[in-house]
Amino acid sequence: MADQPLAETMGLPGLLRAARAAYRHAVSAAFAEAGFEDVPRNGALVLARTYDNTAQLARLTRELGISKQAVSQLIDTMVMRGYLERVADSEDRRRMLLSLTSRGEAAAQVAWLAVTAVDDELASRLPPSGLAALRTGLAVLAEIGMRTYSAER
Repeated sequence: MADQPLAETMGLPGLLRAARAAYRHAVSAAFAEAGFEDVPRNGALVLARTYDNTAQLARLTRELGISKQAVSQLIDTMVMRGYLERVADSEDRRRMLLSLTSRGEAAAQVAWLAVTAVDDELASRLPPSGLAALRTGLAVLAEIGMRTYSAER
């Protein structure tokens, strides 16, 4: 069985967990190498969403698959560790926005480079049509998951 490709020996859920781990391990190793060992689990996604100005509690909750309380605690941790800051919304003073600190921007860049390296290796090992089919299949699966998760909330 060790000589068989993973596609033949693992079920789809196992393959998805292993694929996610490829990104998680690459980002964790890059964080450690760059001195960002204290970025909490799931912190890379918060950094990415804050970097591209899409860090909304509802979106983070949906994408991470964790409660609003857990996302709030994650954000609190990242603020305390100097990666994020809360800024009053100039249009609605009651609302707080997230902003990356310079430390947060540096960590987001490290994560982006690690993800890009995994993406590049994947693209080098798959034909363009295979990569496109993979993206389409994962997007459909993600839509199913988000629909199911939204219905549970």
